[in-house]
Amino acid sequence: MISRSLVFKVAAFLAVALSIAPSSVHAAAALIDSATKIQFDDTLGGLSLFGVGVRKKGPIKVYSVGMYSDDETKASISSIPKSNKDGALSTLRTSLKSATATIFLLKMNFKVGAEKMAAAIAESVAPRTSDKAAVETLKKLILDGVATKGAATPGTVLRFDCSSETGVKVSVDGKEIGAAPGLCEAFCDVYLDDKAVSPALRNSCVENCCT
Repeated sequence: MISRSLVFKVAAFLAVALSIAPSSVHAAAALIDSATKIQFDDTLGGLSLFGVGVRKKGPIKVYSVGMYSDDETKASISSIPKSNKDGALSTLRTSLKSATATIFLLKMNFKVGAEKMAAAIAESVAPRTSDKAAVETLKKLILDGVATKGAATPGTVLRFDCSSETGVKVSVDGKEIGAAPGLCEAFCDVYLDDKAVSPALRNSCVENCCT
């Protein structure tokens, strides 16, 4: 027969274990773009969320973007202080070159025509690469994906999977359209270099991933 004292000891142990378990897990939290109130999940395709930001055209908040990548990349900047923003972003861009995968998830906040949306992204990538044929391929993939619904309306989701092996894979609202080879680094730079189209995303990555 089990003694009452043993039952109490087991119950006490379980109570303590359950009370400390949640604090021992440091999972990345979902983030909300403060400019558009659009939310991004903490993980996507096994990758962790680094940061979110808005893409503006003048006063118009066109879309929100979230960046996801692997744990090794996040670890590469985790010990860099937030005050060293330039150093953190430089290290991040270097680490992404060898990352298993990086995803840029665009969630539309403002209606943009298919041709205009495709051209805008292609024009941002073009100055960052010498492979003009690949840029044209990327432009056509975006156009084909968005044209099926007429325009990139609010709520439309464009996903760009970047890797050194496949280049940039384009999906629209969950449907894979195709891939443009050799543009991984250039596409990442669109959002992370000194002339990035979303300074807010750069700031968010530093704020959420550095010490």
